[in-house]
Amino acid sequence: MPIRRLKALCLILALAACGKSDLAEPPVPLGDFALGLNIVFADNVEMVPISRKATPEEWETVMKKAVQDRFGRYEGTKLYNIGISVDGYALAPPGIPVVAAPKSVLVITANIWDDAAQKKLNEEGKQFTVFESLSGESVIGTGLTSTRKQQMDALAYNAVKKVETWLLENPEWFGLPPLPPKPVQSPTASSDN
Repeated sequence: MPIRRLKALCLILALAACGKSDLAEPPVPLGDFALGLNIVFADNVEMVPISRKATPEEWETVMKKAVQDRFGRYEGTKLYNIGISVDGYALAPPGIPVVAAPKSVLVITANIWDDAAQKKLNEEGKQFTVFESLSGESVIGTGLTSTRKQQMDALAYNAVKKVETWLLENPEWFGLPPLPPKPVQSPTASSDN
């Protein structure tokens, strides 16, 4: 029995290490990108019924901070404006650990503009759905282990990191060469000869 508990504790500690922030590290190269306007709207945000409540103003504040924390590190020569709409969320309420431990989720839509050209770079808003990062706390449910504010901060961090990944997938927007095309997998040849 003690060996099982030790294994479970090691698993929880290993999972907790997965939730580290990368904001102390230098940002990944993003060409001439520098953050211009940081616009967040949450006027039409929808809450999943089984959720802790958060106001549109709280979502706007937490998302603007996350955008500033991540994209304010870039020191390019050209301004780009980021617009984010907070579409929906669920903040996990306290529940029964593991069995009925709901996960928090956030849905946003992002857009990017070239400030000087006054031009939107993506044709349609890019929607992202993010969940809590896997950690020792989220295994038993953050409704039991985190405050509502901590849940919002974690979701905002994950959402803005996804936006950064999306921008990195479109380097031509920022004066970098486009990514090489992904290799096309050919269907396997028939072995009947």
